[in-house]
Amino acid sequence: MTQTHPTTGREVDPDKLMSFVFRAVEEVGSALNGALVVMGDQLGYYRDLAEHGPSTPEELASRTGTEEHYAREWLNCQAAGSYVEYDAGTGRYLLPPEQAVAFTDTNSPAYLPGLFQIAHGTIRDTPSIVAAARQGSGVGWHEHNADVHVGCERFFAPSYQAHLIGEWLPACEGVTEKLADGARVADVGCGHGASTILMAQAFPEAHFVGSDYHHASIATARERAEEAGVSDQIDFIAEAAQVIDGEGFDLVTTFDCLHDMGDPVGAARHIRGLLKDDGTWMIVEPAAGDEVQDNFNPVGRAYYGFSTLLCTPTSLAQDVGLALGTQAGPARIKEVVMEGGFSRFDLVAQTPFNNVFEVRP
Repeated sequence: MTQTHPTTGREVDPDKLMSFVFRAVEEVGSALNGALVVMGDQLGYYRDLAEHGPSTPEELASRTGTEEHYAREWLNCQAAGSYVEYDAGTGRYLLPPEQAVAFTDTNSPAYLPGLFQIAHGTIRDTPSIVAAARQGSGVGWHEHNADVHVGCERFFAPSYQAHLIGEWLPACEGVTEKLADGARVADVGCGHGASTILMAQAFPEAHFVGSDYHHASIATARERAEEAGVSDQIDFIAEAAQVIDGEGFDLVTTFDCLHDMGDPVGAARHIRGLLKDDGTWMIVEPAAGDEVQDNFNPVGRAYYGFSTLLCTPTSLAQDVGLALGTQAGPARIKEVVMEGGFSRFDLVAQTPFNNVFEVRP
């Protein structure tokens, strides 16, 4: 029977309607599975399966010290989503090697628990975002729960570890040579300090200032630097990008944070003042194209979700509130940089998740 939509007057195709309904059911399953991935990570289910191989729910629960019924239902959901494989003949569940890398290898750029953790934390703060959207206000980074902060580092750090020292820094003209000779570096918006610490470990002659306005993140960064044995190379300070003191820096870096700033143009002007005339600003931003439709893909969809619930509210909570958005694209980033007083802007490296820009005075 033909149905007409009462508002648009357009005819409704029943087959297309049910196709979309079932797609929506799949999406609900995916949303619930996001929380189950965090659960599996925190309870050690993935690590246990990777270590012990095919297991029954009873075995998994016994080894991880958890209740069997939770392990059973968790495994069944993972199997329904093809995260684990189920052998009906033995009643055992197997974590395939590819998923084992994605969920247990912290050194792999494919490591995923941090992505799920930051998504889970972001979703939990949705009521604050709904209220801010109605009020025309923002929600600061510091106002989010700890899963957002910890998950952010866990998601981005493996990519930094895989690409920063061997690919991204060498892609910027003369930077590695300066670092080896003892360059001065400002890592702006450093969060928990993962990027700063990696650079300090790779270049022991260089000295670093890591800054972030979030005091709790700076406290964590100091602890991490101490544990890594590089605290004598790094000064971590709780300051916003526009108020960092100093000049004569050889390199300034901003990792996945420029779009979060309320006044990125003002930050660019300040960074220009920090740099030597022959210095370099390396900008790492989420992968994005210049046209909206360029980002209609799985990565773009995830980033637009984060942009709506996390990054845009963070910018709107600050002075100016430019709200570039997570998918600003190279052309928009270039406009910001040039308005901030720079003259050279080049895309020098890319990954599925990041664009890397070399910016010079």
